[in-house]
Amino acid sequence: MTSEYVSPLSERVATKAMVQLWSPQRKFSTWRRCWVALAEAEQELGLPITDEQINELRAHVDDIDFDAARRFETELRHDVMAHIHTYGLAAPKAKAIIHLGATSCYVTDNTDLILMREGLGLILDKAVNVLSRLANFAAQYKDLPTLGFTHFQPAQLVTVGKRACLWAQDLLMDVEDIEAAIARLKCRGVKGSTGTQASLLSLFDGDHEKVRALDQRVAEKLGFAASYPVTGQTYTRKVDTHVLRALAAVGESVHKFATDMRLLQNLKEVEEPFETSQVGSSAMAYKRNPMRCERACALARFLMAAPLHGGFTTAVQWFERTLDDSAIRRLSLPETFLACDGVLNLYLSIMERPAVYPKVIERHLRAELPFMATENILMACVKRGGDRQDLHEVIRTHSQAAAAQVKQEGRENDLLERLAADPAIGMTREEIEATLDVREFIGRAPEQVVEFLRDHIQPVLDRHRQRLGIQSDVRV
Repeated sequence: MTSEYVSPLSERVATKAMVQLWSPQRKFSTWRRCWVALAEAEQELGLPITDEQINELRAHVDDIDFDAARRFETELRHDVMAHIHTYGLAAPKAKAIIHLGATSCYVTDNTDLILMREGLGLILDKAVNVLSRLANFAAQYKDLPTLGFTHFQPAQLVTVGKRACLWAQDLLMDVEDIEAAIARLKCRGVKGSTGTQASLLSLFDGDHEKVRALDQRVAEKLGFAASYPVTGQTYTRKVDTHVLRALAAVGESVHKFATDMRLLQNLKEVEEPFETSQVGSSAMAYKRNPMRCERACALARFLMAAPLHGGFTTAVQWFERTLDDSAIRRLSLPETFLACDGVLNLYLSIMERPAVYPKVIERHLRAELPFMATENILMACVKRGGDRQDLHEVIRTHSQAAAAQVKQEGRENDLLERLAADPAIGMTREEIEATLDVREFIGRAPEQVVEFLRDHIQPVLDRHRQRLGIQSDVRV
Protein backbone atom coordinates (compact mmCIF):
# COMPACT_ATOMS: atom_id res chain seq x y z
CA MET A 1 0.00 0.00 0.00
CA THR A 2 1.07 3.57 -0.68
CA SER A 3 -0.07 7.00 0.46
CA GLU A 4 -1.29 7.84 -3.05
CA TYR A 5 -4.54 6.90 -4.76
CA VAL A 6 -4.30 3.98 -7.17
CA SER A 7 -7.16 3.11 -9.50
CA PRO A 8 -8.93 -0.06 -8.32
CA LEU A 9 -9.18 -1.07 -11.97
CA SER A 10 -5.41 -1.48 -12.21
CA GLU A 11 -4.87 -2.66 -8.64
CA ARG A 12 -7.78 -5.10 -8.18
CA VAL A 13 -9.57 -5.72 -11.46
CA ALA A 14 -7.70 -5.75 -14.76
CA THR A 15 -5.07 -8.31 -15.69
CA LYS A 16 -1.38 -7.55 -16.08
CA ALA A 17 -1.33 -7.42 -19.88
CA MET A 18 -4.07 -4.79 -20.06
CA VAL A 19 -2.57 -2.69 -17.26
CA GLN A 20 0.80 -2.71 -19.01
CA LEU A 21 -0.79 -1.82 -22.35
CA TRP A 22 -2.09 1.47 -20.94
CA SER A 23 1.01 2.23 -18.86
CA PRO A 24 3.10 5.40 -19.34
CA GLN A 25 5.99 3.26 -20.56
CA ARG A 26 3.91 1.73 -23.33
CA LYS A 27 2.27 5.02 -24.26
CA PHE A 28 5.43 7.05 -24.61
CA SER A 29 7.49 4.31 -26.22
CA THR A 30 4.71 4.09 -28.83
CA TRP A 31 5.02 7.84 -29.36
CA ARG A 32 8.67 7.21 -30.14
CA ARG A 33 7.79 4.39 -32.52
CA CYS A 34 5.54 6.84 -34.34
CA TRP A 35 8.42 9.29 -34.61
CA VAL A 36 10.68 6.53 -35.94
CA ALA A 37 8.07 5.53 -38.54
CA LEU A 38 7.73 9.15 -39.65
CA ALA A 39 11.49 9.63 -40.00
CA GLU A 40 11.88 6.35 -41.91
CA ALA A 41 9.11 7.22 -44.36
CA GLU A 42 10.38 10.76 -44.85
CA GLN A 43 13.87 9.44 -45.59
CA GLU A 44 12.51 6.87 -48.05
CA LEU A 45 10.72 9.67 -49.91
CA GLY A 46 13.84 11.80 -50.23
CA LEU A 47 14.08 14.09 -47.23
CA PRO A 48 17.64 14.62 -45.88
CA ILE A 49 17.49 12.26 -42.92
CA THR A 50 20.48 9.99 -42.35
CA ASP A 51 20.66 6.34 -41.41
CA GLU A 52 22.65 7.39 -38.37
CA GLN A 53 19.81 9.57 -37.15
CA ILE A 54 17.22 6.85 -37.64
CA ASN A 55 19.38 4.23 -35.97
CA GLU A 56 19.85 6.54 -33.01
CA LEU A 57 16.07 7.01 -32.74
CA ARG A 58 15.51 3.25 -32.90
CA ALA A 59 18.10 2.62 -30.21
CA HIS A 60 16.26 4.79 -27.68
CA VAL A 61 12.61 3.87 -28.22
CA ASP A 62 12.17 2.28 -24.81
CA ASP A 63 14.69 3.97 -22.49
CA ILE A 64 12.56 6.94 -21.47
CA ASP A 65 13.82 9.39 -18.88
CA PHE A 66 10.52 10.16 -17.16
CA ASP A 67 12.15 12.58 -14.71
CA ALA A 68 13.48 14.68 -17.58
CA ALA A 69 10.09 14.56 -19.33
CA ARG A 70 8.42 15.75 -16.12
CA ARG A 71 10.86 18.65 -15.80
CA PHE A 72 10.31 19.71 -19.40
CA GLU A 73 6.52 19.53 -19.05
CA THR A 74 6.62 21.63 -15.88
CA GLU A 75 8.50 24.27 -17.83
CA LEU A 76 6.75 24.03 -21.21
CA ARG A 77 3.23 23.01 -20.12
CA HIS A 78 3.07 20.78 -23.18
CA ASP A 79 3.44 17.01 -22.90
CA VAL A 80 4.36 16.32 -26.53
CA MET A 81 7.04 19.02 -26.62
CA ALA A 82 8.34 17.70 -23.29
CA HIS A 83 8.83 14.27 -24.77
CA ILE A 84 10.33 15.62 -27.98
CA HIS A 85 13.01 17.34 -25.90
CA THR A 86 13.49 14.23 -23.75
CA TYR A 87 13.89 12.06 -26.87
CA GLY A 88 16.34 14.64 -28.24
CA LEU A 89 18.52 14.29 -25.14
CA ALA A 90 18.70 10.51 -25.69
CA ALA A 91 19.22 10.85 -29.45
CA PRO A 92 21.07 14.17 -29.95
CA LYS A 93 22.11 13.48 -33.56
CA ALA A 94 18.45 12.98 -34.50
CA LYS A 95 17.08 15.85 -32.40
CA ALA A 96 16.68 18.16 -35.38
CA ILE A 97 14.42 15.81 -37.34
CA ILE A 98 12.18 14.45 -34.55
CA HIS A 99 8.52 15.31 -35.26
CA LEU A 100 9.42 16.83 -38.64
CA GLY A 101 6.26 18.15 -40.32
CA ALA A 102 3.99 16.66 -37.65
CA THR A 103 1.51 18.03 -35.16
CA SER A 104 1.03 16.75 -31.61
CA CYS A 105 -1.92 14.60 -32.63
CA TYR A 106 0.36 12.69 -34.97
CA VAL A 107 1.80 10.87 -31.96
CA THR A 108 -1.11 11.11 -29.53
CA ASP A 109 -3.86 9.99 -31.90
CA ASN A 110 -1.89 7.33 -33.71
CA THR A 111 -0.77 5.94 -30.36
CA ASP A 112 -4.33 5.83 -29.03
CA LEU A 113 -5.44 3.95 -32.13
CA ILE A 114 -2.56 1.48 -31.80
CA LEU A 115 -3.34 0.89 -28.12
CA MET A 116 -7.07 0.52 -28.77
CA ARG A 117 -6.41 -2.01 -31.50
CA GLU A 118 -4.14 -4.05 -29.24
CA GLY A 119 -6.58 -3.66 -26.36
CA LEU A 120 -9.39 -4.99 -28.51
CA GLY A 121 -7.19 -7.96 -29.30
CA LEU A 122 -6.75 -8.68 -25.58
CA ILE A 123 -10.51 -8.33 -25.05
CA LEU A 124 -11.12 -10.71 -27.94
CA ASP A 125 -8.73 -13.22 -26.35
CA LYS A 126 -10.76 -13.19 -23.13
CA ALA A 127 -14.15 -13.24 -24.84
CA VAL A 128 -13.27 -16.21 -27.02
CA ASN A 129 -12.03 -18.17 -24.03
CA VAL A 130 -15.21 -17.43 -22.09
CA LEU A 131 -17.19 -18.53 -25.14
CA SER A 132 -15.25 -21.80 -25.18
CA ARG A 133 -16.05 -22.43 -21.50
CA LEU A 134 -19.72 -21.67 -22.08
CA ALA A 135 -19.78 -24.08 -25.01
CA ASN A 136 -18.31 -26.87 -22.90
CA PHE A 137 -20.79 -26.16 -20.10
CA ALA A 138 -23.74 -26.10 -22.49
CA ALA A 139 -22.69 -29.38 -24.09
CA GLN A 140 -22.24 -31.06 -20.70
CA TYR A 141 -25.71 -30.06 -19.48
CA LYS A 142 -27.58 -29.94 -22.77
CA ASP A 143 -30.25 -32.41 -21.61
CA LEU A 144 -30.43 -31.69 -17.86
CA PRO A 145 -34.02 -30.42 -17.39
CA THR A 146 -34.55 -27.37 -15.22
CA LEU A 147 -37.31 -24.91 -14.54
CA GLY A 148 -37.51 -22.09 -17.00
CA PHE A 149 -38.41 -18.70 -15.57
CA THR A 150 -40.31 -15.81 -17.06
CA HIS A 151 -40.76 -12.78 -14.79
CA PHE A 152 -38.69 -14.92 -12.36
CA GLN A 153 -41.80 -17.08 -12.00
CA PRO A 154 -41.70 -20.80 -12.84
CA ALA A 155 -42.44 -21.35 -16.52
CA GLN A 156 -42.08 -24.25 -18.96
CA LEU A 157 -38.99 -26.40 -18.64
CA VAL A 158 -35.70 -25.72 -20.39
CA THR A 159 -32.34 -27.39 -19.86
CA VAL A 160 -29.29 -26.07 -18.04
CA GLY A 161 -27.33 -26.26 -21.30
CA LYS A 162 -30.02 -24.44 -23.28
CA ARG A 163 -29.95 -21.58 -20.77
CA ALA A 164 -26.16 -21.38 -21.11
CA CYS A 165 -26.67 -20.95 -24.85
CA LEU A 166 -28.56 -17.73 -24.14
CA TRP A 167 -25.49 -16.42 -22.36
CA ALA A 168 -23.23 -17.66 -25.13
CA GLN A 169 -25.32 -16.07 -27.86
CA ASP A 170 -25.00 -12.66 -26.22
CA LEU A 171 -21.25 -13.04 -25.98
CA LEU A 172 -21.06 -14.33 -29.54
CA MET A 173 -22.61 -11.06 -30.70
CA ASP A 174 -19.97 -9.20 -28.69
CA VAL A 175 -17.17 -11.21 -30.30
CA GLU A 176 -18.51 -10.32 -33.73
CA ASP A 177 -18.72 -6.63 -32.75
CA ILE A 178 -15.14 -6.67 -31.46
CA GLU A 179 -13.92 -8.34 -34.65
CA ALA A 180 -15.70 -5.64 -36.65
CA ALA A 181 -14.23 -2.88 -34.49
CA ILE A 182 -10.71 -4.20 -35.03
CA ALA A 183 -11.25 -4.51 -38.78
CA ARG A 184 -12.70 -0.98 -38.98
CA LEU A 185 -9.83 0.78 -37.19
CA LYS A 186 -7.44 2.86 -39.25
CA CYS A 187 -4.63 5.12 -38.12
CA ARG A 188 -4.73 8.89 -38.18
CA GLY A 189 -1.70 8.95 -40.42
CA VAL A 190 0.23 12.16 -41.16
CA LYS A 191 -2.27 14.95 -41.75
CA GLY A 192 -0.75 18.10 -40.27
CA SER A 193 -2.16 20.61 -37.82
CA THR A 194 -5.67 20.98 -39.30
CA GLY A 195 -5.72 17.90 -41.50
CA THR A 196 -4.71 19.64 -44.73
CA GLN A 197 -1.11 18.30 -44.85
CA ALA A 198 0.06 21.83 -45.72
CA SER A 199 3.31 21.55 -43.74
CA LEU A 200 4.10 18.23 -45.40
CA LEU A 201 3.39 19.63 -48.84
CA SER A 202 5.92 22.35 -48.07
CA LEU A 203 8.48 19.77 -46.94
CA PHE A 204 8.12 17.91 -50.23
CA ASP A 205 8.18 21.04 -52.41
CA GLY A 206 4.55 20.75 -53.46
CA ASP A 207 4.74 17.07 -54.48
CA HIS A 208 1.24 15.80 -53.68
CA GLU A 209 2.08 12.21 -54.55
CA LYS A 210 4.92 12.11 -52.04
CA VAL A 211 2.65 13.48 -49.32
CA ARG A 212 0.06 10.81 -50.12
CA ALA A 213 2.78 8.16 -50.15
CA LEU A 214 4.10 9.39 -46.78
CA ASP A 215 0.66 9.00 -45.21
CA GLN A 216 0.28 5.48 -46.57
CA ARG A 217 3.79 4.36 -45.66
CA VAL A 218 3.45 5.58 -42.10
CA ALA A 219 0.13 3.78 -41.79
CA GLU A 220 1.73 0.54 -42.92
CA LYS A 221 4.74 0.98 -40.65
CA LEU A 222 2.34 1.41 -37.72
CA GLY A 223 0.57 -1.80 -38.69
CA PHE A 224 -2.53 -0.40 -40.40
CA ALA A 225 -3.71 -0.99 -43.94
CA ALA A 226 -4.73 2.65 -44.30
CA SER A 227 -5.35 5.92 -42.50
CA TYR A 228 -8.59 7.83 -42.17
CA PRO A 229 -9.03 9.71 -45.46
CA VAL A 230 -9.89 13.04 -43.84
CA THR A 231 -9.21 14.41 -40.37
CA GLY A 232 -9.18 17.71 -38.59
CA GLN A 233 -6.34 18.06 -36.17
CA THR A 234 -7.61 14.76 -34.72
CA TYR A 235 -9.31 11.72 -36.15
CA THR A 236 -13.04 11.95 -35.61
CA ARG A 237 -13.88 11.07 -32.04
CA LYS A 238 -16.76 8.95 -33.30
CA VAL A 239 -14.10 6.26 -33.67
CA ASP A 240 -13.73 6.23 -29.89
CA THR A 241 -17.49 5.97 -29.49
CA HIS A 242 -17.63 2.97 -31.83
CA VAL A 243 -14.95 1.22 -29.81
CA LEU A 244 -16.51 2.11 -26.46
CA ARG A 245 -19.86 0.79 -27.66
CA ALA A 246 -18.32 -2.56 -28.48
CA LEU A 247 -16.80 -2.73 -25.01
CA ALA A 248 -20.00 -1.56 -23.32
CA ALA A 249 -21.93 -4.31 -25.08
CA VAL A 250 -19.70 -6.82 -23.31
CA GLY A 251 -20.86 -5.21 -20.07
CA GLU A 252 -24.48 -5.85 -21.00
CA SER A 253 -23.78 -9.53 -21.63
CA VAL A 254 -21.74 -10.02 -18.48
CA HIS A 255 -24.33 -8.27 -16.31
CA LYS A 256 -27.13 -10.47 -17.65
CA PHE A 257 -25.10 -13.63 -17.10
CA ALA A 258 -23.89 -12.64 -13.64
CA THR A 259 -27.39 -11.64 -12.54
CA ASP A 260 -28.74 -15.02 -13.66
CA MET A 261 -25.96 -16.73 -11.75
CA ARG A 262 -26.70 -14.74 -8.60
CA LEU A 263 -30.34 -15.80 -8.79
CA LEU A 264 -29.37 -19.43 -9.44
CA GLN A 265 -26.99 -19.35 -6.49
CA ASN A 266 -29.84 -18.14 -4.27
CA LEU A 267 -31.87 -21.11 -5.53
CA LYS A 268 -28.85 -23.34 -4.78
CA GLU A 269 -29.00 -24.78 -8.30
CA VAL A 270 -25.75 -23.39 -9.75
CA GLU A 271 -22.91 -21.60 -7.92
CA GLU A 272 -19.82 -19.69 -8.85
CA PRO A 273 -16.53 -21.16 -7.58
CA PHE A 274 -15.93 -20.85 -3.84
CA GLU A 275 -12.41 -21.37 -2.54
CA THR A 276 -11.64 -23.69 0.39
CA SER A 277 -10.56 -20.86 2.68
CA GLN A 278 -12.81 -18.17 1.20
CA VAL A 279 -14.84 -16.11 3.69
CA GLY A 280 -18.36 -15.18 2.66
CA SER A 281 -19.13 -12.85 5.57
CA SER A 282 -17.22 -11.44 8.52
CA ALA A 283 -20.28 -12.05 10.71
CA MET A 284 -22.19 -14.96 9.15
CA ALA A 285 -19.69 -17.78 8.84
CA TYR A 286 -22.01 -19.98 6.77
CA LYS A 287 -22.36 -17.47 3.92
CA ARG A 288 -21.33 -18.31 0.35
CA ASN A 289 -21.80 -14.97 -1.32
CA PRO A 290 -21.54 -14.76 -5.14
CA MET A 291 -18.58 -12.38 -4.91
CA ARG A 292 -17.37 -12.77 -8.48
CA CYS A 293 -20.79 -12.25 -10.00
CA GLU A 294 -21.54 -9.27 -7.78
CA ARG A 295 -18.27 -7.64 -8.72
CA ALA A 296 -18.91 -8.38 -12.39
CA CYS A 297 -22.31 -6.67 -12.19
CA ALA A 298 -20.84 -3.62 -10.49
CA LEU A 299 -18.06 -3.22 -13.04
CA ALA A 300 -20.45 -3.92 -15.92
CA ARG A 301 -22.57 -0.94 -14.91
CA PHE A 302 -19.46 1.26 -15.05
CA LEU A 303 -18.61 -0.24 -18.43
CA MET A 304 -22.08 0.23 -19.90
CA ALA A 305 -21.91 4.00 -19.29
CA ALA A 306 -18.62 4.43 -21.19
CA PRO A 307 -20.04 5.31 -24.64
CA LEU A 308 -21.53 8.46 -23.16
CA HIS A 309 -18.01 9.85 -22.80
CA GLY A 310 -17.33 9.25 -26.47
CA GLY A 311 -20.61 10.68 -27.65
CA PHE A 312 -20.40 13.83 -25.57
CA THR A 313 -16.80 14.41 -26.64
CA THR A 314 -17.54 13.96 -30.34
CA ALA A 315 -20.46 16.36 -30.13
CA VAL A 316 -18.39 19.27 -28.80
CA GLN A 317 -15.39 19.08 -31.11
CA TRP A 318 -15.79 22.49 -32.75
CA PHE A 319 -14.62 22.60 -36.36
CA GLU A 320 -11.14 21.00 -36.62
CA ARG A 321 -10.90 20.24 -32.85
CA THR A 322 -10.91 21.62 -29.33
CA LEU A 323 -8.74 20.40 -26.49
CA ASP A 324 -11.57 19.50 -24.14
CA ASP A 325 -11.32 15.98 -25.49
CA SER A 326 -7.89 15.33 -23.99
CA ALA A 327 -8.52 15.06 -20.26
CA ILE A 328 -11.67 12.94 -20.59
CA ARG A 329 -10.02 10.55 -23.06
CA ARG A 330 -7.08 10.00 -20.68
CA LEU A 331 -9.71 8.53 -18.35
CA SER A 332 -12.36 7.01 -20.58
CA LEU A 333 -10.19 5.02 -22.98
CA PRO A 334 -7.87 3.17 -20.58
CA GLU A 335 -10.44 2.83 -17.79
CA THR A 336 -13.03 1.32 -20.13
CA PHE A 337 -10.54 -1.19 -21.48
CA LEU A 338 -9.43 -2.10 -17.96
CA ALA A 339 -13.04 -2.52 -16.82
CA CYS A 340 -13.92 -4.69 -19.81
CA ASP A 341 -10.83 -6.82 -19.26
CA GLY A 342 -11.80 -7.18 -15.61
CA VAL A 343 -15.40 -8.27 -16.16
CA LEU A 344 -14.36 -10.83 -18.75
CA ASN A 345 -11.66 -12.09 -16.39
CA LEU A 346 -14.36 -12.61 -13.75
CA TYR A 347 -16.65 -14.29 -16.30
CA LEU A 348 -13.83 -16.63 -17.28
CA SER A 349 -13.09 -17.41 -13.63
CA ILE A 350 -16.73 -18.27 -12.94
CA MET A 351 -17.04 -20.55 -15.95
CA GLU A 352 -13.82 -22.41 -15.21
CA ARG A 353 -15.37 -24.18 -12.21
CA PRO A 354 -19.12 -23.56 -11.87
CA ALA A 355 -20.90 -25.93 -9.48
CA VAL A 356 -24.17 -27.49 -10.66
CA TYR A 357 -26.49 -29.29 -8.23
CA PRO A 358 -28.80 -31.64 -10.19
CA LYS A 359 -30.61 -32.93 -7.09
CA VAL A 360 -31.70 -29.43 -6.08
CA ILE A 361 -32.70 -28.69 -9.66
CA GLU A 362 -34.78 -31.87 -9.72
CA ARG A 363 -36.46 -31.04 -6.41
CA HIS A 364 -37.51 -27.62 -7.66
CA LEU A 365 -38.65 -29.13 -10.92
CA ARG A 366 -40.77 -31.79 -9.18
CA ALA A 367 -42.43 -29.17 -7.00
CA GLU A 368 -43.65 -27.28 -10.06
CA LEU A 369 -44.05 -30.07 -12.58
CA PRO A 370 -47.67 -30.86 -11.68
CA PHE A 371 -48.61 -27.34 -12.74
CA MET A 372 -46.56 -27.69 -15.92
CA ALA A 373 -48.33 -30.96 -16.71
CA THR A 374 -51.86 -29.59 -16.53
CA GLU A 375 -51.99 -28.88 -20.27
CA ASN A 376 -50.90 -32.45 -21.05
CA ILE A 377 -53.48 -33.79 -18.60
CA LEU A 378 -56.13 -31.59 -20.18
CA MET A 379 -55.31 -32.92 -23.65
CA ALA A 380 -55.36 -36.53 -22.42
CA CYS A 381 -58.81 -36.00 -20.88
CA VAL A 382 -60.15 -34.43 -24.08
CA LYS A 383 -58.88 -37.41 -26.09
CA ARG A 384 -60.98 -39.58 -23.79
CA GLY A 385 -64.08 -37.64 -24.77
CA GLY A 386 -64.15 -34.86 -22.14
CA ASP A 387 -65.28 -31.29 -22.72
CA ARG A 388 -62.24 -29.05 -23.01
CA GLN A 389 -63.82 -25.98 -21.39
CA ASP A 390 -65.35 -27.88 -18.47
CA LEU A 391 -62.08 -29.72 -17.84
CA HIS A 392 -60.12 -26.48 -17.98
CA GLU A 393 -62.24 -25.07 -15.15
CA VAL A 394 -61.85 -28.25 -13.07
CA ILE A 395 -58.06 -28.18 -13.46
CA ARG A 396 -57.89 -24.44 -12.81
CA THR A 397 -59.84 -24.80 -9.57
CA HIS A 398 -57.66 -27.64 -8.30
CA SER A 399 -54.48 -25.81 -9.35
CA GLN A 400 -55.42 -22.70 -7.40
CA ALA A 401 -56.29 -24.79 -4.33
CA ALA A 402 -53.01 -26.70 -4.49
CA ALA A 403 -51.04 -23.48 -4.93
CA ALA A 404 -52.77 -21.90 -1.95
CA GLN A 405 -51.89 -24.92 0.19
CA VAL A 406 -48.23 -24.63 -0.81
CA LYS A 407 -48.06 -20.89 -0.15
CA GLN A 408 -50.31 -20.50 2.87
CA GLU A 409 -49.64 -23.72 4.74
CA GLY A 410 -46.17 -24.67 3.52
CA ARG A 411 -47.35 -28.10 2.42
CA GLU A 412 -46.29 -30.18 -0.56
CA ASN A 413 -47.95 -29.73 -3.92
CA ASP A 414 -50.84 -32.24 -3.95
CA LEU A 415 -52.35 -31.24 -7.29
CA LEU A 416 -51.89 -34.69 -8.79
CA GLU A 417 -53.73 -36.35 -5.90
CA ARG A 418 -56.58 -33.85 -6.25
CA LEU A 419 -56.90 -34.50 -9.98
CA ALA A 420 -56.74 -38.29 -9.58
CA ALA A 421 -59.52 -38.15 -6.99
CA ASP A 422 -61.86 -36.07 -9.16
CA PRO A 423 -64.27 -38.16 -11.29
CA ALA A 424 -64.46 -35.35 -13.83
CA ILE A 425 -60.83 -36.04 -14.75
CA GLY A 426 -61.32 -39.77 -15.01
CA MET A 427 -57.64 -40.70 -14.79
CA THR A 428 -55.82 -42.78 -12.21
CA ARG A 429 -52.73 -41.49 -10.44
CA GLU A 430 -50.61 -43.87 -12.52
CA GLU A 431 -52.14 -42.55 -15.75
CA ILE A 432 -51.50 -38.99 -14.64
CA GLU A 433 -47.91 -39.84 -13.66
CA ALA A 434 -47.37 -41.11 -17.18
CA THR A 435 -47.87 -37.56 -18.43
CA LEU A 436 -45.01 -36.29 -16.27
CA ASP A 437 -42.03 -37.53 -18.28
CA VAL A 438 -39.78 -34.46 -18.21
CA ARG A 439 -38.50 -35.30 -21.69
CA GLU A 440 -41.94 -34.32 -22.93
CA PHE A 441 -41.52 -30.81 -21.52
CA ILE A 442 -38.10 -29.71 -22.78
CA GLY A 443 -38.99 -29.67 -26.46
CA ARG A 444 -35.96 -29.43 -28.74
CA ALA A 445 -33.71 -27.90 -26.09
CA PRO A 446 -30.97 -30.59 -26.33
CA GLU A 447 -31.05 -30.50 -30.12
CA GLN A 448 -30.95 -26.70 -30.12
CA VAL A 449 -27.83 -26.80 -27.97
CA VAL A 450 -26.07 -29.22 -30.32
CA GLU A 451 -27.05 -27.24 -33.40
CA PHE A 452 -26.16 -23.86 -31.90
CA LEU A 453 -22.75 -25.01 -30.74
CA ARG A 454 -22.01 -26.75 -34.03
CA ASP A 455 -23.26 -24.09 -36.43
CA HIS A 456 -22.53 -20.84 -34.59
CA ILE A 457 -20.03 -21.24 -31.75
CA GLN A 458 -17.59 -23.78 -33.17
CA PRO A 459 -16.79 -21.76 -36.33
CA VAL A 460 -15.81 -18.81 -34.13
CA LEU A 461 -13.68 -20.99 -31.87
CA ASP A 462 -12.03 -22.53 -34.93
CA ARG A 463 -11.33 -19.07 -36.32
CA HIS A 464 -9.65 -18.03 -33.08
CA ARG A 465 -8.06 -21.32 -32.07
CA GLN A 466 -4.71 -19.62 -31.44
CA ARG A 467 -6.34 -17.45 -28.78
CA LEU A 468 -7.66 -20.36 -26.70
CA GLY A 469 -6.01 -21.59 -23.50
CA ILE A 470 -6.08 -18.42 -21.39
CA GLN A 471 -6.69 -18.89 -17.66
CA SER A 472 -8.37 -16.36 -15.41
CA ASP A 473 -6.45 -14.27 -12.89
CA VAL A 474 -8.76 -13.04 -10.12
CA ARG A 475 -6.39 -11.59 -7.52
CA VAL A 476 -8.81 -10.29 -4.89
